[in-house]
Amino acid sequence: MFARLYCLFFLCALMPAAQASDAAMAVTVPMQPVKLGEHSYFVQGQSGAASSENQGFMSNAGFVVTPAGVVVFDALASPPLAEKLLGLIRKVTPQPVRIVVVSHYHADHFYGLQVFKAAGAEIWAHRAAEGATRSEGAAARLAQRKEALFPWVDEHIRLLEADRFLEGDTDFELGGVHFALRHVGPAHSSEDMAMLVREDGVLYAGDLVFRGRVPYVGDADSRAWIGALDRLIALKPRVLVPGHGSPSTDPEPDLVFIRDYLKYLRQEMGRAARDFVPFEEAYAQTDWSQYRDLPAFEESNRVNAYNQYLRLEQEGVEQ
Repeated sequence: MFARLYCLFFLCALMPAAQASDAAMAVTVPMQPVKLGEHSYFVQGQSGAASSENQGFMSNAGFVVTPAGVVVFDALASPPLAEKLLGLIRKVTPQPVRIVVVSHYHADHFYGLQVFKAAGAEIWAHRAAEGATRSEGAAARLAQRKEALFPWVDEHIRLLEADRFLEGDTDFELGGVHFALRHVGPAHSSEDMAMLVREDGVLYAGDLVFRGRVPYVGDADSRAWIGALDRLIALKPRVLVPGHGSPSTDPEPDLVFIRDYLKYLRQEMGRAARDFVPFEEAYAQTDWSQYRDLPAFEESNRVNAYNQYLRLEQEGVEQ
């Protein structure tokens, strides 16, 4: 009898550990909400690529508190990070999360969606994101993240698409707070969305802006990205929240910096492509001195230049 009771006690003691192994491990990386306006907050990710050191917390997210509920901007890079963000929101307000706006469907911005969905939120994204979770690229990225960010990203993650796809610019009101959603893609992605909180003058720009570092441009449509930045400049925000980096209380110079970097890429790589100068030669001859000392120059600039060289070469052919 004693032996049977001991075995039962032992099995019960093991159950929590076994159940815990079925879910991703909680993150321990520091996360702190920062108030930017009467209603607007954000959390700032760490620098660098997603890694075990930063537990995937390398992008920003925001939330806006209204008397009728909370609007979240981006869901971070894993369910455990989203759980931590949701816990911080609940310390600020008892209001439920009503809406999650996805700036774009890159892994570091939407992998936490299932947490907010389970809490009752509706997911909004631009129509151009439809099908983004079902592509070969999405599958490859998920496999990479499961390897790089295990146990925070594991087999229990679900890549969720939007409940509501927006066709273009959308203005809405919640609890007396007015929001302006702007489709500013194709730029960093085809579905880029930015969100302005009108009462606070706070603009959540997503990855159209990488503040204090060289942005990752890759093979993005740099010409459209420049136009999108002009649209954001015209909004005249009081505070700018980039997709990566610290917020700015003087947004125009930061928006102009990214715009001018893109213009310089197009100017220099476009000239080389038109003149049939090989990329290696063109890159070596280009004066990068105004950007060389910025963070992420070595990681991003050459890739940006090469991909824009190829894109501008193609644009020249199409013209």
